[in-house]
Amino acid sequence: MAKAKKAPVSASKASPSKPTMKAMVFYEKETLKLEEKPIPEPADDEVLVRVEACGMCGSDLNYYFGISSLETKTGKGPLVLGHEFTGTVIKVGTVPNRLGLFKEGDRVVLDPVQSCNTCDQCIRGFTNLCTKMSVLGVSTNGGFAEYCVSKYTGTKRLPDNVSFEHGAITEPLACATYAVQNLDVQPGQVVVVYGPGPIGFIMTQLIKASGAGHVVVVGTRDYRLELCKTAGAATVLNPKEASSAYYCPDVVGKMRDLTGGRMAERAILATSSVPAMEQALEITGKKSVVVYFGLPGDKDVVRVPALRSMFGDKTIRFSWLAPFTWPTALNAISTGLVNLAPLVTHRFSVDKVENALQLLSSRQNGVMKALVKPNL
Repeated sequence: MAKAKKAPVSASKASPSKPTMKAMVFYEKETLKLEEKPIPEPADDEVLVRVEACGMCGSDLNYYFGISSLETKTGKGPLVLGHEFTGTVIKVGTVPNRLGLFKEGDRVVLDPVQSCNTCDQCIRGFTNLCTKMSVLGVSTNGGFAEYCVSKYTGTKRLPDNVSFEHGAITEPLACATYAVQNLDVQPGQVVVVYGPGPIGFIMTQLIKASGAGHVVVVGTRDYRLELCKTAGAATVLNPKEASSAYYCPDVVGKMRDLTGGRMAERAILATSSVPAMEQALEITGKKSVVVYFGLPGDKDVVRVPALRSMFGDKTIRFSWLAPFTWPTALNAISTGLVNLAPLVTHRFSVDKVENALQLLSSRQNGVMKALVKPNL
């Protein structure tokens, strides 16, 4: 892995009369700069929030290391990353103010995927496929800063019993919820989860709550596999590390033995690993469903055994974002259906974003979820 560049603080270009904030600005591969920026003024349909906690996603790593492109016009920065965050309302635009939707001091969580609600995809109900959407931290400035603006339609009230830290995990939980809905788990089924990271940990809980009979988690970090066991995984497999207590060099053979040759009914990919995506087609049986969730690289290609998949009448689905699952996700947190506490392992100030990215990339020190807390 290339050595990260330091993050110098750029001189402010703002007028002395305008209040400023610290923001970590991404420019291009492995290039971040801590800058003083004017605190943004909310447009008529926006609210201004003070960022309280912002989670880091695997996609942030992909952007930082140049694996995936941003959704800006150039595919690059300058842009403030960070799309999983909570905040406190500081100022309300004229439209949400007139509607009485928000007021100063409200605790909120931001849905970063902010659709236009007008294009053909939106009016058909496919808001995750909006052709005019803006995405906080991906196409417009996000939460690795002290303040951020959001459209009022992408601003949700945070339940009183949900902390800012746990609320910052609402977005990945909502995405995982949509993916598990696509998986269509039936009671008693054998379900395989690839990737024991934060999303895999969440998916394991949701899959068990959906009635799965036996959940298998496949991954390459024992501490993460063990955490998934606490979430309901009955079997955990590590196909990479020979020293692992869960070492399994032949995952396909193990699944054949575990199921008596029937293979798994369901598999879901909480990883962007192409070999894992291909192996999921081998460890699933007839009438199975495979859901791809992890964000692959721009040029990644998955090979599908077409005839065998057809003879097995398999369903392969791709799960993208979190349309209409936010109420479900917030309820899951507030009612305790999912336990998010074990995920928050590290916290960083906004000037240490690069350190957080490096830690997540290394998967050292027991890291699961790193939060950026600008007021830390």
